[in-house]
Amino acid sequence: MAVRAFGPGRVNLVGEHTDYNDGLCLPFAIALGVTVTATDGPPGRVRVLARDLGEEDEFALDAPGAAGGWRAFARGIVAELGPGLRPATLTIEATLAQGAGLSSSAALEVALALALLQHSGVAEPDRRELARLCSRVENDWVGARTGLLDQLAALFGQADAAIRIDMRDLAITPVPLELGDWTLVTVDSGARHTHASSGYNERRAECRRACELLGVASLRDATHAGARGLPDPLDRRALHVLEENARVETAVAALHHGAFDELGRGAQALRGGRGPDGRRRLRRQRPGAPRPRRPDPGRRRGRRAGAGRATAVIAP
Repeated sequence: MAVRAFGPGRVNLVGEHTDYNDGLCLPFAIALGVTVTATDGPPGRVRVLARDLGEEDEFALDAPGAAGGWRAFARGIVAELGPGLRPATLTIEATLAQGAGLSSSAALEVALALALLQHSGVAEPDRRELARLCSRVENDWVGARTGLLDQLAALFGQADAAIRIDMRDLAITPVPLELGDWTLVTVDSGARHTHASSGYNERRAECRRACELLGVASLRDATHAGARGLPDPLDRRALHVLEENARVETAVAALHHGAFDELGRGAQALRGGRGPDGRRRLRRQRPGAPRPRRPDPGRRRGRRAGAGRATAVIAP
């Protein structure tokens, strides 16, 4: 019998690069994502078919072994879930573009894990623990030192709501997305990335170094005065976390009160086209895509999301 599991992508309204700094995030799940179908597999083995890529992989259930690219996700999930899994054939299908800043990696991890658990008749663990397991796969098997934001968003996202995540204690609070005549639009910038090669790991190392110099456990505990005294670029890393946490709280309040003008300003976050590191970023567009226009009175400026590769815009 076939079982199917879906992992949604996510857009982060505000709260970038705060998850691995014990900060605050405000993501919402989207309808695009990854579906994994699990059926019986060869004895003692797992076979994986990536439909969108026209590729496949096969490995021993009890000894997945390392591999590169997309194969690392399936092998890592099998290894981290451990004993109790049944042989399986896993078919991966996606409506979510890879590397577009919408967390296709976490969507794949979550879909793989849920499909394997259902197929094997294994009870689903606490979803925070499952998020940690998926994060270990991305950290240790794929090689990207990501935080828990993407996995938590995929596992806890719900219809018509964003979720406020406090990464210090993993408290998750739904925040209604009652937008009325407004619409949240996600626009593909055309740029692509992978966490492992996009500078993400370097940024995490810089945040750790900033903590060491400040004598704090996480940049959430830094002060503005202390952050400004750090050398470049560590000062920008620390200040970004402090300011982004404040923007999350502003955005939550705006959603509760229907203050969408304020939400548009808060979600912009990266003023003047600047990235989370405080530097100006190259604007990259798909060939033939219309050039962006200045916002009119009924349109609120957007912000890049997902490692600065996609853009979420609030528009009427």
